[in-house]
Amino acid sequence: QVDAVRVYVNSSSENLQYPVLFVVRQQKGVLSWQVPLIFRGLYQRTYNYQEVSRTLCPSEQTPETGPSDQIVFVDVASMAPFNITYELLVTRLENFQLETNKAFNFTASPSQPQYFLYKFPQDIDSVIIKVVSDAVYPCSVVSVQDIVCPVYDLDHNVEFNGVYQSMTKQAAITVQRKDFPGEQFFVVFVIKPEDYACGGSVPSSIHGNVNRTWNLQRTKNLQVTIVPSIKKSVYVQAMFFSFLSFLSFYLGSVVVAFVHYIRVRRKASAGRLSPEDGSGIMTSSHPITASTPEGSSYGAIDESSSSGGHRLSSPERRPPAGYDTDSSVEEESDFDTMPEIESDKNVIRTKVFLYLSDLSRKDRRIVSKKYKIYFWNIITIAVFYALPVIQLVITYQTVVNVTGNQDICYYNFLCAHPLGVLSAFNNILSNVGHMLLGFLFLLIVLRRDIIHRRAMEMKDVHTLDYGIPKHFGLFYAMGIALMMEGVLSACYHVCPNYSNFQFDTSFMYMIAGLCMLKLYQTRHPDINASAYSAYASFAVVICLAVLGVVFGKNDMWFWVIFSMIHVLASLALSTQIYYMGRFKIDGPDSDLGIFRRAAMVLYTDCIQQCSRPMYMDRMVLLIVGNLVNWSFAIFGLVYRPRDFASYILGIFICNLLLYLAFYIIMKLRSSEKILPIPLFCIVATAVVWAAALYFFFQTLSSWEETPAESREKNRPCILLGFFDDHDVWHFLSAAALFFSFLVLLTLDDDLDMVRRDKIPVF
Repeated sequence: QVDAVRVYVNSSSENLQYPVLFVVRQQKGVLSWQVPLIFRGLYQRTYNYQEVSRTLCPSEQTPETGPSDQIVFVDVASMAPFNITYELLVTRLENFQLETNKAFNFTASPSQPQYFLYKFPQDIDSVIIKVVSDAVYPCSVVSVQDIVCPVYDLDHNVEFNGVYQSMTKQAAITVQRKDFPGEQFFVVFVIKPEDYACGGSVPSSIHGNVNRTWNLQRTKNLQVTIVPSIKKSVYVQAMFFSFLSFLSFYLGSVVVAFVHYIRVRRKASAGRLSPEDGSGIMTSSHPITASTPEGSSYGAIDESSSSGGHRLSSPERRPPAGYDTDSSVEEESDFDTMPEIESDKNVIRTKVFLYLSDLSRKDRRIVSKKYKIYFWNIITIAVFYALPVIQLVITYQTVVNVTGNQDICYYNFLCAHPLGVLSAFNNILSNVGHMLLGFLFLLIVLRRDIIHRRAMEMKDVHTLDYGIPKHFGLFYAMGIALMMEGVLSACYHVCPNYSNFQFDTSFMYMIAGLCMLKLYQTRHPDINASAYSAYASFAVVICLAVLGVVFGKNDMWFWVIFSMIHVLASLALSTQIYYMGRFKIDGPDSDLGIFRRAAMVLYTDCIQQCSRPMYMDRMVLLIVGNLVNWSFAIFGLVYRPRDFASYILGIFICNLLLYLAFYIIMKLRSSEKILPIPLFCIVATAVVWAAALYFFFQTLSSWEETPAESREKNRPCILLGFFDDHDVWHFLSAAALFFSFLVLLTLDDDLDMVRRDKIPVF
């Protein structure tokens, strides 16, 4: 045991002009202070304390002195021209050394800080210092410092050495043996004179009397417990668990592919099917000619009206299937700039009932090239976006390690396991699922793409008129986006805080947007947004997210402008969707002609046909969608949520869910089937998302509050003693996104044997 000496002094004098000076001289250091002891707060406020108690730095044992012998000189002086009384008390601390797994209770105040010694046992390499208090305030600081004298144990110098955290009711610091060559350290507890650093306000009572004495009015009862942290074997188990859990998805995919291959080979040997089945192209030598029963909502137009439109597109069918390569020099503009084609678009797309053949008239090679741009562009975006992010978070982690300021990053400190220079390796490791499952999705899409290409080479060009057009560019982009979400989420969790939360959400916006685009592209392949306009829109969203981080806290003008942009963008997009991209405000050259045209369209399409719009299904979807988006705009304008990035993400997710629900409902209304695999994926998506959201809402930290307030939400690990609730959210959300992508990939496999002029558009 190591003994320490504590010096208590008290002076009745409150005269700041003539303080009493105390100087303590030891073997290797000098400690001095004055009474009244003055602390300074915000705006030069001062707080005076007449009672001061300090622990002297314990002397090292030497052969000349026994373990309990310490020579200490205490000098007392004052320049006061009158007598000043003081009290001096020197005591020996019996419980100066903390023990493992044993709680110790004590009291501290701004003028009476405390610190204790801890020595690593031989079999422990890492410990967690847990500090709790029943009271939120006064605000305190917990510091871990090396065995060096003097010990920095006052408010103005506690941040000069070691690692430190601010604290209200709870704090936790992980300490590793390798960081302390002497295998021992001091745990220092300092009470701050003001509470603003912990989210509290400055007491109003000090405004009247700035220099009044505080003494014991800011005491805090604390309890410290030092417990062993996890061993290295737990790190190995956690890594094996993380990789094996998601590699099992690879095994499941191989099993499904093998079973599918065996089933197809058996049917092919029986002569019932072509060598390819259910992999993205029609499978029968004699495809079914109709799937929409008579009398359904899409049976109002007979086959001739749709097939007539189909015959208009015959020039694009001229290349044989074997020439389906990306080397074509033809551009989409070759078709779109012809006046007769523009007229044809107006005739086809403004029909009351549309079929897929009406919106899949362009050359398949050119459209496929158009959608592959999504893939190449997102790779470029990912590289240019991720590299500065990685550099920035490395800088953040370096600053934390060098300064020791653990208030910079908002970890769950009760479950933050360091590895190397990383402070919370478990939060980074749990993102491996996004990368592994994103890569697996790319492999699944690649398999479908290869099988589709081979099947196209074997079939006659006229069989291209069956099933949903297969364009895989958006699927590839979705896979890359899922992988990058894992990378950027890991970067965010290197040092999670308010400034870099946008890194965690940027590719979430892109995932939600790409899913909506893919869902729309399925039955609108000719009129979907180009990659350039889509990514430009995502760039605008990310710019708004950055502005929201900077100005969204308290600036009302930002929320007014953002809400207006949100509502106008919703209306503009709704107009384009309702009219299939054929709405144009044209007219006379004067501006009045434009407004007259807009008023006429509003009157004829909205007022006159209010009871029965021309496109009822689209109108219902767009009305509900606009109500949802306007509700978001009003909510943001009224409440102004601080977490602006999550607010925008909520808008994207709600719109995606709304459109997916509409798509599935319309699919069932059209008497289309949902095959077992997409049905399983839908159920798995719903179940896994429900479980993931449960863990997501288990808030373990919050950068919307001060670091000390955020630590009140910290909780221990729940999985393998290594992962916390948020890590489980990472695991489950990766699986949920993977299943969601599979839903979009397989949802329309039932249409592979259906003529496109029998597939309705919605």
